[in-house]
Amino acid sequence: MPSIDYTLAEYSELFMLLAAFAYTVAFLAFTWDLAKSSKTIHAVESKLTEQQAGASVPARAGAVSGPSARSGRAGSDTYLADGNVRGWDADGTTADGGAVAQTADASMGYVGARRNAARVGVALTILGALIHTAAVVARGLAAHRVPWGNMYEFCTTGALVVAVVFLLVLLKRDLRFLGTFVLALVLIMMMVATIGFPTPVAHLIPALQSYWLIIHVSVAVIASALFTLTFAMSVLQLLQADRESKIRAGGTSKLAFLRIVPSAQALENFAYRINAVAFVLWTFTLMAGSVWAEQAWGRYWGWDTKEVWTFVIWVVYAGYLHARATRGWTGTRAAWLSIVGFLCVVFNFTIVNVFFAGLHSYSGV
Repeated sequence: MPSIDYTLAEYSELFMLLAAFAYTVAFLAFTWDLAKSSKTIHAVESKLTEQQAGASVPARAGAVSGPSARSGRAGSDTYLADGNVRGWDADGTTADGGAVAQTADASMGYVGARRNAARVGVALTILGALIHTAAVVARGLAAHRVPWGNMYEFCTTGALVVAVVFLLVLLKRDLRFLGTFVLALVLIMMMVATIGFPTPVAHLIPALQSYWLIIHVSVAVIASALFTLTFAMSVLQLLQADRESKIRAGGTSKLAFLRIVPSAQALENFAYRINAVAFVLWTFTLMAGSVWAEQAWGRYWGWDTKEVWTFVIWVVYAGYLHARATRGWTGTRAAWLSIVGFLCVVFNFTIVNVFFAGLHSYSGV
């Protein structure tokens, strides 16, 4: 068996720190983008409110004056006759036709003016992902194996996949409003790996020396990354739904950044599609694990704690997809089911791996 390359292992740790630094600065850039964009939209809406206050005729056809149009104080949203909220039209315009460039529409397409802070955030996320990739690859080369043989490696590799999936989705959809939340989760995963599961580079234990490690665990990592992304979207969906409810009641929301986030319905629809893909991958994870178990232990299923919780996750997401597709479980109920599913993923990875003895007790901690 080849010896461990400790020099590469040290480079891996250095690259991991540099990646964390890049992600941190990107997180700050995305956060600044939210704050700056919200301030811009607030200023535009304030001017529109002032104009409407002195006008006797609606600014554009289809707007409703008097009691049928609910407009709050400066900075609040205004509902139109077609049900749209000012600043949320599909073409990215305000109620009087004025452009609100930072406002996202339901399609989550790239529209409007340049957002420099968001562009910096994306660039730094790409840089962080490249350095992170170097760290993960160096770790694997140092041990002469795939770099997901223990909880530290699974967590750091999972964080990388979350970042990469986020960047890939950005190629088609403007999810820059998610940058703050996604990078926060990435940084938490890296922190948990470094502080909670520090594991020196070592060879695999005999139970993991199988090609199924590459197949089974890699698919599980990708599925977990997708679940992480939909978790962030579901949390935002709940916040956005609460904001929309308050505005319909004639109130306002203190969470100004939600003005550049798509509607709760748009977030739910997109999260549903991603969860559907992740569910297929998790189903394969469950099946591949059973085949590997038969080769390693002579049975496909043994009700091991890890096996049970992997199945629980499958059941929760199956229930989520079924309830939404056939029972009309939409809105906040669907979001909460998605969040519960992700919490089961976290429980399975942390509590089950650390505190429950079983055939899967190979966390390395």
